[in-house]
Amino acid sequence: MPDMRILVTGSAGFIGSHVVEALNERGHDTRPFDLRGDEDIRDESSVARHLKGIEAVCHQAAKVGLGVDVSDLPAYASTNVLGTAVLLAGMAQAGVNRLVLASSMVVYGEGAYDCPDHGRVRPGPRAAADLAGGRFEPRCPACAAPLTPGTVDEDAPMDPRNAYADTKLAQEHLAASWARATGGSVVALRYHNVYGPRMPRDTPYAGVAAIFRSRLEHGEPPLVFEDGGQRRDFVHVRDVARANVLALESQPGPREPRAYNIASGRPHTVGEMAAALANTYGGPDPVVTGDYRLGDVRHIVAEPGRAAAELGFRASVRFEDGMAEFARRA
Repeated sequence: MPDMRILVTGSAGFIGSHVVEALNERGHDTRPFDLRGDEDIRDESSVARHLKGIEAVCHQAAKVGLGVDVSDLPAYASTNVLGTAVLLAGMAQAGVNRLVLASSMVVYGEGAYDCPDHGRVRPGPRAAADLAGGRFEPRCPACAAPLTPGTVDEDAPMDPRNAYADTKLAQEHLAASWARATGGSVVALRYHNVYGPRMPRDTPYAGVAAIFRSRLEHGEPPLVFEDGGQRRDFVHVRDVARANVLALESQPGPREPRAYNIASGRPHTVGEMAAALANTYGGPDPVVTGDYRLGDVRHIVAEPGRAAAELGFRASVRFEDGMAEFARRA
């Protein structure tokens, strides 16, 4: 595909900065647009100025994390929902018809589960009383039997369970409306647990891997919530950046928006991740606290087959190698 002029929002952020590097390595002309300066994606004139001469947009800018409490709701809605709406309106005005959207696994809520008697089921949010009593595994909503975790594919029902998840799903809906109205092409990349160099730390919104590493750097043990058995799919940021390149370079195909899980396909527990980081540092060993956060899900593991078949994306960074690198590099 010929080189493109691509606007990357959130270009100075954790994932966005790696996307810019990957696109530049492929010879594309990347144009940065980042909220850390005096630019604001919610400002129509600023968006219009950045879209001049652009052929495609890679939308990474967002307020991330689960949030601290309900006081975060306006900030999440303002940046993630209003900002995306302004961007899409500007793209329609400028005639830019290709979008790659950074979405998230959080749109699924809990992962997939199977009951021995009722088959595939979707448990509701875990009750505070169960979590406080150390009962972390969801139960069958029909018979309360123990469940076997499975994998979620892109056709799983959406079930967002916190402010961040609500706004990520809203971004997908807004992008779909834009595509129907303009004939544009949308690829939504549902990132799973991204980690790697430049991951933010020491904030309430940092990823758990960054929080664990920060404690180790201060000689403190990682504090693992629940019992450490929460299953996640940890995917390296360089793999995520490559997925964005593949999505941007793929032919638009059908006009209906298309979503892809961007994941390694090799799940690990949060406890295993904490242990891998501590091992690189030589300790202290992780401490399992039994604490919990309402709104967290127990297990969320992806089925990455669609991205492999349609985008040619397969994660290449092994968990052990990526965690060892992450432990040593900021």
